[in-house]
Amino acid sequence: MHVEVSGRGAPLLLIHGWGMHGGMWGSAVEELAGQFCVQVVDLPGHGKSRSRVGSSEQDNAAVLPYTPPYNPSLDSIVDEMSARFEEPLTVCGWSLGSQVALRWAQREPKKIQRLVLVSGTPCFVQKPDWPCAMAAETLAEFATALSENHALTLRRFLALQVRGSESERELLASLRAALFSRGEPDLSALQTGLEILRDCDLRAVLRDIAQPTLIIAGERDTLTPVQASEHMANVMRNARLATIKGAAHAPFLSHPEIFVEQLTRFLHE
Repeated sequence: MHVEVSGRGAPLLLIHGWGMHGGMWGSAVEELAGQFCVQVVDLPGHGKSRSRVGSSEQDNAAVLPYTPPYNPSLDSIVDEMSARFEEPLTVCGWSLGSQVALRWAQREPKKIQRLVLVSGTPCFVQKPDWPCAMAAETLAEFATALSENHALTLRRFLALQVRGSESERELLASLRAALFSRGEPDLSALQTGLEILRDCDLRAVLRDIAQPTLIIAGERDTLTPVQASEHMANVMRNARLATIKGAAHAPFLSHPEIFVEQLTRFLHE
């Protein structure tokens, strides 16, 4: 697993979203490194990390006897993260990374001291009692398109991430320039990520997560609507919400100063 470390101080781990890599955090890394030891990871099969996700459910079940909700792919990622990062730390997860962070915090409350959930959601796909999410049919279309042309599908996904954001055109150009700067992600890892987004539902465990949590949401986010962040802030025992006006799904890129200010203030409390 590829990890880049910069700065000194309390450890802060940044986990990117689906189809991305650690380089997508932009200038926020340098700003945060002035006060923290920032560790930026490429998830398995993304960026410079080799893929180790995709072992059979039977194999995962043999080594991961965890309580429900159980997702073999999500738990295998958490397992690898836990083995790589042994000391207690703060975890900041973006989008899919927020689901990794939530599951990890539930499983290892002593290791994960604080949580920062950026454009996060406990459940990415709409359900009868969960309208603040992507339609299942839309995600299924992404899965089909992914097998036909994964590079084009990822570029389409970038457009959804910035839709409605201030400086949308400039932000999209920046994301497209950075998307494959560390190579193209493995198709198997992309498929696994979509399966996690399709199947993962952590709403039932939110009340079990007691770590201090900062939830950062973009006011104009259409992928993970702000209502999902509001729900987490209301249900989790020790969480608060910071909504960034004018931001969509990548507030750390569109509004880096506000993002760093909110995160830094939270970590110094």
